Amino acid sequence: MVDTPAEKSILPSMWQVPQLFRNRLGSTVGRQRAMAADGHLLLVLHAPPKPDEQERVGRFHWRSPEGEWTSNELGKGVGALAKHLDEFEGRIAALDRKEEQAKTAEDYFAVLDQLAPLYRAARNLHAVLQEARTMFPEYLEIIELRNRAYAIERTAELLFEGTKNSLEFHLAQRAEVQAKSSQRMAAAAHRLNILAAFFFPIVTLMAILGVDFARAAENFGLAGDVFFVSVLLLGLVAGGFLTYFVVQAEDDSDRSGEEKTRR
Repeated sequence: MVDTPAEKSILPSMWQVPQLFRNRLGSTVGRQRAMAADGHLLLVLHAPPKPDEQERVGRFHWRSPEGEWTSNELGKGVGALAKHLDEFEGRIAALDRKEEQAKTAEDYFAVLDQLAPLYRAARNLHAVLQEARTMFPEYLEIIELRNRAYAIERTAELLFEGTKNSLEFHLAQRAEVQAKSSQRMAAAAHRLNILAAFFFPIVTLMAILGVDFARAAENFGLAGDVFFVSVLLLGLVAGGFLTYFVVQAEDDSDRSGEEKTRR
């Protein structure tokens, strides 16, 4: 047996609403929206999204032509809509406190992860109440609810932007610290390169000639002291030239990098 549209509808079966509402809803909630027919007003809203919630929970608020409000979850009367808005305000206030206590990028991201769907739902909630206000301008009770919905949307927007800016600042600050650390490491490596270049010729000469200066001096026909001083001076001069070439090569590399950056 095939279900009729009325049987498949997710609206409460006891509601005496126009069949058009049931036909348009079907078996899923869909987006938030307002429906009007024969003086009836139906608001299809979403409960405040919970963390990691994939499907939205539908809440329906029906106003009959006689001015009576009924909801499927929050009771009767226009106060049910006010309770719906209260839940949004409470969730946003809780996330605002979390944002104030956030210290790490993970903390800020956790707030944004929960706030993003809540902000979208609040924005659509305000649009629905504005649409209902346009459909039925004589329903004065909607004005205050619409204004509250706008305030909720604005608060969520400011919190979202503020949290996103705080996250970006935190990431930029961390990148700056890492850049300074890399700069210090590069400077230390540069100094080590200079020291290695300066002493490399002396170490090489010592390795070639050996540590027995007396025998090496005899081979060259020089006195031991003269030979030692000669080797030392030769090593220092060669180290100076090598250091100059190392520093010059690094300076040329830095200038080349700066030119490429300017281009």
